[in-house]
Formats: sequence, C-alpha cells, structure tokens
Amino acid sequence: MFELPKEYELFRGVVRDFAAAEVAPHVARWDRESYFPTELMPKMGELGLFGLVVPEEYGGADPGEGAFTYLCVAIEELGRVDQSIGITLSAGVGLGINPILTFGSHEQKERWLPDLVAGRALAGFGLTEPEAGSDAGATATTARLEDGQWVVNGSKAFITNAGTPITSVVSVTARTGTKPNGSAEISAIILPNGTPGFTVDPPYHKLGWHISDTHGLSFSDVRVPEENLLGERGHGFRQFLATLDDGRIAISALALGCIQACLEMATEYAKTRIAFGRPIGANQGVSFQISDLAVMAESARVLTYKAAWLKDEHTHGRRSLEEVKRAASIAKLYSTEAAVAATRIATQIFGGNGFMEEYPVARFYRDAKILEIGEGTSEIQRMVLARLLGLPSD
Repeated sequence: MFELPKEYELFRGVVRDFAAAEVAPHVARWDRESYFPTELMPKMGELGLFGLVVPEEYGGADPGEGAFTYLCVAIEELGRVDQSIGITLSAGVGLGINPILTFGSHEQKERWLPDLVAGRALAGFGLTEPEAGSDAGATATTARLEDGQWVVNGSKAFITNAGTPITSVVSVTARTGTKPNGSAEISAIILPNGTPGFTVDPPYHKLGWHISDTHGLSFSDVRVPEENLLGERGHGFRQFLATLDDGRIAISALALGCIQACLEMATEYAKTRIAFGRPIGANQGVSFQISDLAVMAESARVLTYKAAWLKDEHTHGRRSLEEVKRAASIAKLYSTEAAVAATRIATQIFGGNGFMEEYPVARFYRDAKILEIGEGTSEIQRMVLARLLGLPSD
C-alpha cells in the first residue's frame, strides 16, 4: 500500500487516536440530533489541526514545506470516522482561514487568524448563491462604497461553518462595479458575523452531513469599513477560484477517508457475518466487491497525495499552477465518484443491516453524495480537465 514518509504517518497516528477518542464515541448521537460539537473545535485547535498551513506568527503550527499534505492527512483521518467532522476542518482551513491567510492584509491576519487557528472561532466562505452555483460568475450580491464603508446587499447559499455559536466572520464575493469590457467587477469583502443587516438563515434540513453547520446568509445594507476589502478590488473571483483549487484536493482527502472507512467496515463485516454456514466473505460475490474497494482506496490515495504534493511544491515555486489545477480536478473527480460507489457497495454487503442507522455504513452512505457536488461538481471537473487538455469549448 502507498505510504507517505514517516513523519506524515506518525502524524496520521496522532490524528487517528484523537478521532477514536474524541469523535467516534459521539458521532452517532451528534448525527441523530444534528448537533454541531462546538466543544470539539478548541480540542482540534490544541492539536494544531486548524493551524497546519498557518505561520507561527499568527498562532499556526506551520510544519514546513509539506503543510498542505499534513492537512490532507488530518482531513482523511477525521473523515474516516465521520465526514461531517472532516468537512468542518476542511472548510475551516481551506475556505475560512485560507482566503484571509493568502490575500488578507497583515492587519486582517492579526485580527482574525489567531482565534481561527485556536478553534475558538470559525470562518465561512460565501461564494455560492441561490442563482449562482457552478456559474459562480453570475454573482448577484452587490457592494458599493459609501462614505468609507462597503454597503453589501444580497444572499449566499449552502455556506459551511456560517452559523455556529463561534462563527466570527464570512468572506463573501460581491459585485463592486463594472469592468471596461462590460463584465462584472467582483471583489471579496470580510463580513463579521453580528454586523447589523447580516442575517444567518435557518439551518438546512440535509440528506447527509447532519453534524456539519450549513446555512444560507442574507445581507441587507450591511456596512463594514472600506479596509474590509480582502485582497485587491476586482480580483475577488480570481481569488476564490484559487481557493477552490486547494479545496478540491481537500475534498479528495475527505472522500478517501470515506472509501477507507467503507473498506474497513465491509472487510470486518464479511469476516464475521455468517450466512449459509460460512462467513459471507468466502463468497466471490462479496470478496470481489471488497477487492474493488481496496482498488478504489489505493487509487484515491495516490491521486490525492500527488495533488497535495504538487500544491506544496507550487507554494515554494517548484511546480506550475496548471499542474496543481489538473491534479486537483483529477483527484476530486475520481475520489468523490469512487466514494459514492464505495458506500453503495459497502451498504449492499451489509444487507438489511446497512439500511439501519445503528450501523455507521448508513451514515457514510448518506454523507457521500455531496462529495460529487461541493467544491465544483463532477461535471465542472470534467470541464476543467477538457480545457486543460486543449479541447475546443463552446
């Protein structure tokens, strides 16, 4: 089996032990009650999970050149126990911390990052809108400058970590003008939660990810200082697309955790479940399916960590952005579609028990589908890859 260098595998063991002790005993109840475990976030912060890609000056762990690979290891291991907790870390770092870390001013970093790294706070990423999903360029939220303040109006949809008791801020895209060619000028603006006019809509009633916090957001004349602009004016769309490239690798790691969990659960069940006088794993119909799960896990692992390595190499100027984009889309496309297939196979192996909520495989089955949708649908990944291959487009 493919393995990362020793230091990563040692870190994997630390996160695996943490997940076994702090997550596994509680997830069935959390999922059943749609409960977001605020109390878990500082514990993840103490372990350094939110600070893996953040420099020490802002409270981060910053393990060095392989920072993003360490993050993917953590997401995989948390996702192996529960996908909701895995996405909470993935979104907390990749969509909450990363835009501020990458594009924010020193003052913005000093203000927001220490609490986010410590798990005392969470941040959201406001790109998707009710009428702008895959077509994120159709952003309708607006922001106008008025007396040294941005006045924001509009709405966002399906925003992770946006409505928890400890959510402190959401970075959003908004139309701030029109470019000379007539297209929309889109910028990114930091909106602190609790700002007058900033409304967190009721939580969604979701098929899966019951533990993960997901809300729509509404903005009615939300006023924030002009210096809350994140990065350069008019560069918001480009900034958020760059953020999504990283997020696709992280989702691939989350999908890998799902596949690995299915492989482990199905293997153990096939050894102990007796039918017609012998373990069901003795039947080729079952053993071949489990073999397929092993192939899926190994393939997803190689693709995920190749993409993570390329991301780390690009950070230090040794690989091109195009290489990262290509690897991220390939990993995300394969791993997420494989995860959906893996949960179907594992549930089938469990038979009637797989349809019962007492067995974790049912939760993984519900949670998997969103992996093919979030951070760019499978269709978007195929479109990205076709363009990178130089194929003609409409």
